[in-house]
Amino acid sequence: MKKQMDDLSKLLVRLKAEDYCYLTTTGRVTGNPHEIEIWFGLNDTTLYLMSGDGKSDWVKNLRKNPSVTVRIAKQTFKASARLVKDDGEETMARYMLAEKYQEWEHDKTLSEWARTALVVGIDIALSEEAI
Repeated sequence: MKKQMDDLSKLLVRLKAEDYCYLTTTGRVTGNPHEIEIWFGLNDTTLYLMSGDGKSDWVKNLRKNPSVTVRIAKQTFKASARLVKDDGEETMARYMLAEKYQEWEHDKTLSEWARTALVVGIDIALSEEAI
């Protein structure tokens, strides 16, 4: 189990610098897969995404069914989505994404998006290999 976690962590470190990930949710009405391209931050085996108004279809979909897949470059992972409720984790995610995508005001404070967007955590499932 520890070796699997180490291998996953090493793989994710290599993928961390990618510009985008692709999140696939299950449509809450149709049940069909829906894929979006989105900015992400990565801490250990959790990806962090932010939704500007928190009302995006992908957010509505994962609230109904948190089982998702995430593709970064050519690697696809099974994962579970959740709204980030812990203040410390939320702050860390906001600053991580602001740093990665230069979402700062002129005085290096968080942009409005980085301050107010809904933070979502995507916990990658530990498995034998990427799917």
